[in-house]
Amino acid sequence: MINWDKYPNFSAKEFACKCCGSEGIKEELVEKVQLLRDIYKKPLRVTSGYRCPLHPNERAKAAPGAHALGLAVDLGVDREEAYEVLKIAFGLGFTGIGVQQKGEGRFLHLDIAEKQLPRPTIWSY
Repeated sequence: MINWDKYPNFSAKEFACKCCGSEGIKEELVEKVQLLRDIYKKPLRVTSGYRCPLHPNERAKAAPGAHALGLAVDLGVDREEAYEVLKIAFGLGFTGIGVQQKGEGRFLHLDIAEKQLPRPTIWSY
């Protein structure tokens, strides 16, 4: 169990699966995201954290991704905010980085699944 008192800017609900509410996020990821928030000094909105195997995004994949492993987060940031967060994220050791910065719903995907998935890598949506 994660002691959420150690992470004053986040809650279990933010990182829970959006389709069923199950919790499966790994504390090592939450620690990095809190450190990112501490350095950034502005609120960060979690748009996706843990995803259970039945989550529509995970079911559409050939194999579970970093979210299903509890090692990924999507942060709702755009434009200048995304640039600043990305600069910090590289320095903190996030090794999987996805960038969605066009249209509605802009976000950055950050993960630490270097032992489970081919990393380091960066991609765009």
